[in-house]
Amino acid sequence: MTEGADATQPLPSLESERLRFRGFRPKDAEALYPTLADPEAMRWWSRPPLESLEAARAYLAKPSDPAWRAWYFTLKDSDTALGWVSTGEKRQGGVTEIGYLLAREHHGRGYAREAVARVIDYLFAVEGKRRVFADTDPDNRGSRKLLESLGFRLEGLLRHEWETHIGVRDTTLYGLLKAEWKVER
Repeated sequence: MTEGADATQPLPSLESERLRFRGFRPKDAEALYPTLADPEAMRWWSRPPLESLEAARAYLAKPSDPAWRAWYFTLKDSDTALGWVSTGEKRQGGVTEIGYLLAREHHGRGYAREAVARVIDYLFAVEGKRRVFADTDPDNRGSRKLLESLGFRLEGLLRHEWETHIGVRDTTLYGLLKAEWKVER
């Protein structure tokens, strides 16, 4: 891991114009379970929808990869999680992967874009990352549009990269360099 990016340490609290960011709390599973159980919302994930609230609690409380950390975000006047932005160290030298989820009932309001932008600000300005990248299904138009709106560039297509609950899928890789980032809130 690079300096400032230790997934075993508590997450720093962050804020944006409308959102507050924090670590996982058990009640977040209840707020996000409807999305995690929704076949349409989970279509582009590498795993199938979760089948129970207990499965959601287990999935969210203990990440499968300790190199990943997740900021759960809420509206500033609420403590109900709307989604998360997660980051994972992929190699030494300041390269970080980013992922995100927004509860379906909050789509179309710019929350995901605001949340991802705030975490990117932190990664570049505080942690000194040099590159952030995202991996998304080529057919996930919403995710691709979000990444492109933040200045990410399509860097490549990996054919038959993932075996998922909907079959073997390609992946598109998007990248953003620190020098390309413009703070946009």
